[in-house]
Amino acid sequence: QILKIKKMRPGAEVPQRATEGAAGLDLRACIDAPVTLAPGGLAMIPSGIAVSLPGSGYAAFVFARSGLGVKHGISLSNGVGVIDSDYRGEICVGLCNLGTQPYEIQPGERIAQLVVLPVQEAAELDQTQRGAGGFGSTGRS
Repeated sequence: QILKIKKMRPGAEVPQRATEGAAGLDLRACIDAPVTLAPGGLAMIPSGIAVSLPGSGYAAFVFARSGLGVKHGISLSNGVGVIDSDYRGEICVGLCNLGTQPYEIQPGERIAQLVVLPVQEAAELDQTQRGAGGFGSTGRS
């Protein structure tokens, strides 16, 4: 399947995988100047791109970059971003600073990952030993 990508702003970069085995495409900050994210602060950072998913059987998901989270406390403000198959607007990334120090987002910096996955309704699900057990059913919560 083909993921169509359109640049929505000057300076936008088409997302790429950092390595051949990477699951996600790196979204970059499409900003003209650095943005400082104070501890506890929130920011909406444009990626400069829009996508057209291969069809209604697909959705795109925006995930945090582990290095930003572990090293600096920079996370997604909404946990995981969901891009529906019929959305054609610019992808913007909501970031929050859970750390104790200000963090400066640089123009072109990799700020999140975009993963495209198929979504399919099923009439039946396969059986597992766990079944419908949840919320601590497999041991310590």
